[in-house]
Amino acid sequence: MKKALAIALGLVCILTLLLTFPNGAIGSSNEIKIGVLFSLTGPFAPAGALAGYRGSMIAIEMANEKGWIPGCKIKPITADAQSNPDIAIREAKRLISVEKVPVILGDYSSSIGVPLAPICEQNHTVFWVIIAISDKIVKGRHQQYVFRVQPMGSQWGKSSVNFLNENYTSLGYSSPKDVKVAIIHEDGPYGSSVSKANEAQLKKYGMKIVLKEGYSHTAKDLSSLVLKLKAHRPDVILHTGYFPDIVLFLRQARELGLKTKAIIGHGAGYANFPLLEKSLGREIVNYLYNVDPAPAQILDVRKLKPGMGRLIAEFLNRYRQKYGEANPPTHATQGFGHTWVMVHEVLPRAVKKYGKVTADTIRMAARDLDIPEGATPCGYGVKFAPPEHEYAGQNLRSYPVVMQWVNGKIEIAWPSALQTAKPKLPFPADSPFAP
Repeated sequence: MKKALAIALGLVCILTLLLTFPNGAIGSSNEIKIGVLFSLTGPFAPAGALAGYRGSMIAIEMANEKGWIPGCKIKPITADAQSNPDIAIREAKRLISVEKVPVILGDYSSSIGVPLAPICEQNHTVFWVIIAISDKIVKGRHQQYVFRVQPMGSQWGKSSVNFLNENYTSLGYSSPKDVKVAIIHEDGPYGSSVSKANEAQLKKYGMKIVLKEGYSHTAKDLSSLVLKLKAHRPDVILHTGYFPDIVLFLRQARELGLKTKAIIGHGAGYANFPLLEKSLGREIVNYLYNVDPAPAQILDVRKLKPGMGRLIAEFLNRYRQKYGEANPPTHATQGFGHTWVMVHEVLPRAVKKYGKVTADTIRMAARDLDIPEGATPCGYGVKFAPPEHEYAGQNLRSYPVVMQWVNGKIEIAWPSALQTAKPKLPFPADSPFAP
């Protein structure tokens, strides 16, 4: 009798699990399978994809160790996009059809994110965008299964110009209309999105656009672009690139004697100042600017919600122990913080409120989120635009800041409310780019 009762109870438990976690969302030992798709090799890896992946994996590791999802463990299924959109799409389809994951976390590049979003949408699989910023990933698509905690590209483009509009007097002018600006960008979805916003915001303030030019991020020679910049003599250069192209541009700009008052980057390779410095030397990299969400180590934890300071400290400690970096690039924070939202907020809600983990319950749990500013490891809050919104699935509470690399340290230059040091504008005399 006892044996029969035990068998019956076991069958009930198995049936409950099958009903609760269908479509491969949960495997043995209550494992929730999630896809983790990043460019772990190729040019996107050192530009930020690898740091983003590492941050994401630390968040998953902590979720499993600390029991953030009641009764469940996460089983990450990692895929390498190899900095190639075609390979990324192939790997995503494998994660969807073979691994049957309900959600894919990734990627770094908008050239991958833009085509990947509709594929996930068509297959009713959640695409949780970690780093890629192009507006095109969400704009006008009204997608149900695509969510991005990260700010979007147009916010990068607007932020750099807003910074200039508040600091044009430092350039020696009495009006923003006197400022001469050049826009240069890689010609993919990422660079196009940011540069378009640059242009619109510059026109809003009446600043002079003396040059706007795109190029392939795989270019082997940018000397002709540098010579055009020398001929147009901009006060400020707004640059959107990945990593090898940024290194190439800055090296050739130095070699050809380019002079300007400021160079402002917009994420990607500019986010990793230490790696740029290792590639080019401090003389070239010092005083460059970057627009991005702030890395965790420079956030003022006193302004964050209770518990965030300890969480950030543990993340940074784990990153340092694993990878030997005490000051990881902002992409690591984005990987950790944006994955934290999924594994600490969304998946537990799917289990507790909706009783199971599927793409649809993840989607519903994500839409429920209403996280105030200061209550995530990235500092900003989370509230996703609804399906009828032009930017459906975009986090409406995220924002980037303008940072400057000064003698081996990252300082927040803008907005003034978060400023950690006044911007050194124009380039100080010890910069090779100083006029």
